[in-house]
Amino acid sequence: MDSSIFLTKFWGWYLIIFFLILSLNPKRIKQVFNDLKDQKFLIIFSFIAIIVGLLNILFHNIWEPNHKLIITLIGWFSLFFGLALFMFPKPTVYWLEIINIKMVQVIYTLLFLIGIFLLNIAYNIVPV
Repeated sequence: MDSSIFLTKFWGWYLIIFFLILSLNPKRIKQVFNDLKDQKFLIIFSFIAIIVGLLNILFHNIWEPNHKLIITLIGWFSLFFGLALFMFPKPTVYWLEIINIKMVQVIYTLLFLIGIFLLNIAYNIVPV
């Protein structure tokens, strides 16, 4: 299977599942932010984000103006997010809390729409 299609399916399903978890259990996101104040959790979380981002970039660093760009940007975002959490934990968590409070519904809706778009590309549900 082509790495672009694999990552399109992976990120599509991940974003849909993440959206459903956050929509059906909004207390979970508050728990994650509380856990980010724990240094052990923060270090593990940042390492996982760095690893996921780096693997995504190494396998898929394609800058074409289509769905492949979304996959590449997810990888770069994950890498920078993990690095920011690891190098500047307090300011990064602070900005994440502000962004989450002000734009929570927009972010969740965007996650859902991107997930649907990626799954549509991967499974060719509605021909583009």
